[in-house]
Amino acid sequence: MGNNYRTEKDFLGEKQIPQDAYYGVQTLRGKENFHITGIPMSAEPFFVMAFGYVKKAAALANRDLGVLDATIANAIAGACDRLIAGDMRDHFVTDFIQGGAGTSTNMNANEVIANLALEQLGHQKGEYQYVNPNDHVNFGQSTNDVYPTAFRLALILRLSSYMDALGKLQTAFFAKAREFEKVLKMGRTHLQDAVPMSLGQEFHGWGTTIGEEVERIAEVRRFLHEINLGATAIGTTVTAAPGYPELATKYLSELTGCTFILGGDLIEATSDTGAYVLLSGVLKRTSTKLTKICNDIRLLSSGPRCGFNEINLPQMQPGSSIMPGKVNPVIPEVVNQTSFLVIGLDLTVTLAASAGQLQLNVMEPVITFALFTSISTMENAVNSLRVNCIQGITANVEHSRDVVLNSLGIITVLKPSLGYKQCAEIAREGHETGKSLHDIVVKERKLMSQEHWDTVFSFENLISPKFEQ
Repeated sequence: MGNNYRTEKDFLGEKQIPQDAYYGVQTLRGKENFHITGIPMSAEPFFVMAFGYVKKAAALANRDLGVLDATIANAIAGACDRLIAGDMRDHFVTDFIQGGAGTSTNMNANEVIANLALEQLGHQKGEYQYVNPNDHVNFGQSTNDVYPTAFRLALILRLSSYMDALGKLQTAFFAKAREFEKVLKMGRTHLQDAVPMSLGQEFHGWGTTIGEEVERIAEVRRFLHEINLGATAIGTTVTAAPGYPELATKYLSELTGCTFILGGDLIEATSDTGAYVLLSGVLKRTSTKLTKICNDIRLLSSGPRCGFNEINLPQMQPGSSIMPGKVNPVIPEVVNQTSFLVIGLDLTVTLAASAGQLQLNVMEPVITFALFTSISTMENAVNSLRVNCIQGITANVEHSRDVVLNSLGIITVLKPSLGYKQCAEIAREGHETGKSLHDIVVKERKLMSQEHWDTVFSFENLISPKFEQ
C-alpha cells in the first residue's frame, strides 16, 4: 500500500489504515460493517465531546488509583482535551446505527485518543505498545458503561441548546402577543365561529404552551444525570479498580460542571433505558404542540382572499410551478413534517428500549440516532419557525374586526341579558335572513339601547367579558 497506509491488526487479522487517520483497525471494521444511515458519529459534535469528557474522567481516576501510569494517563487526558475542544471530529467515522451496542463507536474514541496520545509522547500512530486503545484508553471500562454515559452527557448538552431555541420561540410569540393585543378577531371551536378574542391572546397562548415544554424538558433531563460509569460489562465492575466508579463519576462532574450521580444498582442501571423513553415522550409532546400551532397558523393565514386571511406570513418563496403569484406557508409546513418525524422516532425509541434482553440493551445505538435526530432537527425547525415566520407575521386588523362584528357568534355575549332561547331565535333569524345582529336586536326588536349595545360590544368587553345579570 506504500507510505500512505499503515498496517494494524486485531485478533481477526490485519487491515490497512490510511496514514493520516487517527482511528484504527477496529474503527475501520465498524465503518465497513455498518453502512446504514450514512450519518457518522461526527454529525453530533456533542457526542464526540462527551466521549472526550468520559475518557478523560476515566484516565484521571485510574491515574489517581495507581492502576494507570501517570505519563500515559496524562497523555490520554491531553488527547481528550482535543476532543472536548471540538478537534478531530472528522476521525469519528462509525455509523450511528450499528450492531454491537456501540462497541465500534467506543473503539473509535479509544483509537483516536490513543493515536493522539502517542503523537504527544513522540511515537508514531499505531505504535500501541506505548499507548493501547484497549489496555490503556479503555482501562477499567466497557462500551456498556462508557457509551451510555457519553450519550447521556451529550443529550444534556444538546437539550440545553434545544431549550434555548424553544425559549426564544416563546419570547417571539409573547412579542407578537403584545403587538396584537388590540386586534379583535373571532375565536373558533369545531372550526365554527365561537366568541370574540384578541389576536394577542391567541399568540400569548402559544407562547405559554411552549414555555411549559421547556419546563417539562428540564424535568426529564434530570434523569439523565444518573450514570453507570464503572459498571463495566454488566454492572459487576469487573476489571475496574476499587473506588473507580465513584472517582470517575466525581471527575466527570468536575470536568463538565454537570452533577452526575452513580446509579445505586449498577446491574439495573446498565440495562435500563427508561430515561430515554421518558425523554422521547416529552419530545413527542412538544412536537404535537408545535403541530397544533403550525396548523393554526396555516389556517389563520389561509386564502388570502378565499380563506381566513387574519394574518400574513412572510413570503419566503414562489408557491407553485404552475399557479403564478401563489405563496405557500412553507415554514409551518416544514415544522409540521419535522414534528411528524419526531413522533415516529418516539416509537423507535419505545421498541428499542423494550428489546433490552437480560443484562444489556444492545439496541442503544438506534435510540442514540433517534433522540439526536429528534432534538437536532426540531431545534433547527424551531429556529426557522421563529426567524422565518413568527417574527415577520402581520395582522389584517380591519378584516378580522369586520368578520367579528358581522358574525352571529357574538350573540353569546348577549346570553346573560336576553337568555339562551331568545338569543338562539335571534341567531337563527340572522342566519336565515342575512340581517346583522345589531339590526335585529337594536333596531327591529329594540331589546337593547344603542348605548348598551356599544358597551357590551366594546373591544375590552368582547375580549374580556364582564359578567352581567
